[in-house]
Amino acid sequence: MENKDKQLELDKRYMRMAAIWAENSYCVRRKVGALIVKDKMIISDGYNGTPAGFENICENDEGFTKPYVLHAEANAITKIARSNNNSNGATLYVTTSPCIECAKLIIQAGIVRVVYGEEYHIMDGIDLLKRVGVEVVYLKKE
Repeated sequence: MENKDKQLELDKRYMRMAAIWAENSYCVRRKVGALIVKDKMIISDGYNGTPAGFENICENDEGFTKPYVLHAEANAITKIARSNNNSNGATLYVTTSPCIECAKLIIQAGIVRVVYGEEYHIMDGIDLLKRVGVEVVYLKKE
């Protein structure tokens, strides 16, 4: 198997795992999962939800996402900060394209590659990642 084919198979596998991880989210409107992989090892994971110590309710009474809900990427990146790992040179797998705020965190965390499976209607996060040279791969959900 050629290296490109092998990488694609790995990407698909990690994206399926990120999708499964998204199922942990208590959010109703959208469930998002993220994995950070370095040297073929999952070093962090995350899903969208409220901060530790908050009730696990992501939407308000009108059905809008509460402003303090953390995105899956932010949860995965902040977990790195609490571990002995670092994300320099890592790949982030996320089920939905990152927003601009998460893109800034991805850049600052030293993540060099982002694989995502669904395009959000605002793509400014992807544009920012590309602008600084982060490799971005759109891998449509299977």
